[in-house]
Amino acid sequence: MIIVSEEICKGCGLCVTFCPVKGLLFLDANKVNAKGWNPVACADQAKCTSCAMCALMCPDTAIEVYR
Repeated sequence: MIIVSEEICKGCGLCVTFCPVKGLLFLDANKVNAKGWNPVACADQAKCTSCAMCALMCPDTAIEVYR
């Protein structure tokens, strides 16, 4: 399970780039946080392998991964 703190996420996209399951994470153009950024969202939690690459690459520690 991937949990993104939407208010912390600045939408840099590093997690999207480094996720081995392409298309799992995406910048959600339909949401804007209080700082004006589009946070990351997960397309399908069931496809997540819990590798935690997204959390490791996040410079703002806005992502938590649970197995």
